[in-house]
Order: sequence, then structure tokens, then C-alpha cells
Amino acid sequence: MSDRCGTLAGMADLGDVKDALHLYLRETREDLIWKLDGLSERDARLPRTATGNNLLGIVKHCLNVEAGYFGPTFGRQFPTPGELVPMEAYDADPQADWYAREDETKDGLIDLYRRVAAFADETIGQLPLDAPGQVPWWRPGRQAVTLHRIITHVTVDLARHAGHADILREQLDTAIGLREANTNVPDEYDWPAYVGRLTTLADRFA
Repeated sequence: MSDRCGTLAGMADLGDVKDALHLYLRETREDLIWKLDGLSERDARLPRTATGNNLLGIVKHCLNVEAGYFGPTFGRQFPTPGELVPMEAYDADPQADWYAREDETKDGLIDLYRRVAAFADETIGQLPLDAPGQVPWWRPGRQAVTLHRIITHVTVDLARHAGHADILREQLDTAIGLREANTNVPDEYDWPAYVGRLTTLADRFA
């Protein structure tokens, strides 16, 4: 078990559910941002899948997710909404938040995410888990939520995209792992031999 899992398990034992959920969210957010560490503008932006997935686009998407779910859902507005992707932009391009425009930079979007994170953390800090909210872009009849549900929903979303980012970064320069302080993968492992062994095993089923 990683150090983080142990810490969270201890917090859950104390019944501090809100703090435990919030910690998962904060750590997942940091894991995701770390995947941009040391990359050039081009490497951060370059599409790496057939559907255009790119590392900087993933981060831009996630910061917009947090700004929305921890903002309007609970009657709050990010202080500089012009920096976010407006809802009407998706009518023209459903992928509007999945790539950085030419006038946006990696460092600028990371800074924006830090400010969005602080905004989201304020919402979480100010409200109890059972605080009611309304998600405007969900279907009528399904819009009512609680803070508890939204923290869980957003953490799951970010964790999924952090996994995407992990694979994209591995494809680029083999930089893998859970986070900088604890990669959670074996050190000094013979990865080529491991891949060869798995390939040989798979080929037996050809």
C-alpha cells in the first residue's frame, strides 16, 4: 500500500470523510499536473492518439471541469470567467476544452489550474458534504446533487484522465509513475525484457 493510501485509510478510520475525499481530489489533481513537468510547449500540445488526446489538453479540460462543478453548481463564479471555456464554445467545437489555443501556454494553463484549484477548495471548505447544488448542464430531473456527490464525481473524472496522461507521457519519454515522490513502480526494472516476456506469452495465443 502506498503512503497516500495508508494516510487516507487512517483518516477514514477517524470518520473524517470530507477530509479524506478532499485529499483524494487534491492528490489526483497534483498527479495530473505533474505529467506536464519538464515538457516543451510542442511536446505538451502534440496529439498522441487517433482522437487527438494531448497532455496539455487533458489539463485544460480538467481545470474547466473543476471550475464548473465547484462553481455554478453551488452558486459561485470563478473570479475571472473569461479565462475559462464558455459553454457556448462547445456549440461550435465540442472539443473546445481539449487543446490549448495559440494564445495559451503550458505555464499559463498550469497557473490557471492552480487558481481554479484554490477556488474549488474554497467551495469544499465552506460547505458541508450534504450541501445541495444544481448542475445546469445535466438533464432536467437529474440536476440536483450534493457536495459529497460532486467531490466523488470530479475525483473519478480526474483520476481517469490522470491515467490517460500517464500513458501519453510514457509514450513520449517513458516517464511513468503515480507521482513524483512515489512512482509506485519497481525501481531499476528491466522493462524491455518484461515487454518481451509478455509479447512472447501473447504470441502463444496467435
